[in-house]
Amino acid sequence: MTLVSLEGVDDTLTAPALRDMAWLLHAPDLTALPGYAGRPDNRTLGFTSHDGQAAWLGYHTAFLTQHPWENCHRARMGHYHETLWRYLLDHAPNTRLLARSVRVFKRRKTLGEMDMLYRTRGDPAPIHLEVAIKFYLGLPEGPGEATSQNRWIGPGGIDSLARKCAHMAHRQLTFSASAAARQTLRYWLAPRDSGETLPPLRSQFAMPGVLFYPWHATLPAPEGSTPDHHHGLWCYARDWPALRAMLGADALGVWLPKPCWLAPPPLAAFAPLERAANAALARLEKHPAPQQLMVYAPETRRTRRVFIVPNDWPRQIPLPPAFGSPG
Repeated sequence: MTLVSLEGVDDTLTAPALRDMAWLLHAPDLTALPGYAGRPDNRTLGFTSHDGQAAWLGYHTAFLTQHPWENCHRARMGHYHETLWRYLLDHAPNTRLLARSVRVFKRRKTLGEMDMLYRTRGDPAPIHLEVAIKFYLGLPEGPGEATSQNRWIGPGGIDSLARKCAHMAHRQLTFSASAAARQTLRYWLAPRDSGETLPPLRSQFAMPGVLFYPWHATLPAPEGSTPDHHHGLWCYARDWPALRAMLGADALGVWLPKPCWLAPPPLAAFAPLERAANAALARLEKHPAPQQLMVYAPETRRTRRVFIVPNDWPRQIPLPPAFGSPG
């Protein structure tokens, strides 16, 4: 029997948190930022092969499938994603977590926060890591050129790829170099990590997710996107029947209610696509917000993510970032 793997997640894994951790190990960043490294790769983490990853996941199965992980899975998606990274950095073969959610104060006023500090086994110098998980839909018409990051917006129309990249590059990743942050880090880090004088920190980011391309129009990839980013499609509710007809008569599907947007569910959770789509459309009718489907093609054994959006979507578009693009 051929083992099914959906987006890099072996179907033998059943617990949601375990599948999400496996997905995180394979998920590429959506974009690159000039001057900053992307997510810690598998070699940095200490995984040199698929078998090594599988063995590590197997060893940590008991912890990742017990309470409180199931409660984490019901939390806000961004917080849950951070929790996965914290566990990964603290338990991967080649890394250790030094600090998390490091808040910097000045006269009781919060100046900012650093997501995580970690180190690798071969280098004691601390590394500052910021993480985010994002799902953006591309607008065939909108602000800027066709490749502008401003055209890629969140399902709710509040956030955009441009705003997130600018904030990451100009605020989050540079914050650890500020005088106030460095003073706080001397308190957080042990002498073996910081030394008598704190060396400059390397800052890097991890931003996995999916970019959803419009089904009804052609749109190029946004500027700065990684070549291997996860692709999806989005369509208006009125266009769903036409898109459905192109997906194959035997296509299966599952509705992905938020925050369950990370790893695909096990193949056993997939049903005839009409059933999954009807659930998403019923939710869309009650709550007019974009709904995500995962579609599985038995012939190719591959998945495709689809957002079905209200016919009047988007109702708002974020303004371009105030402090420019990350480039």
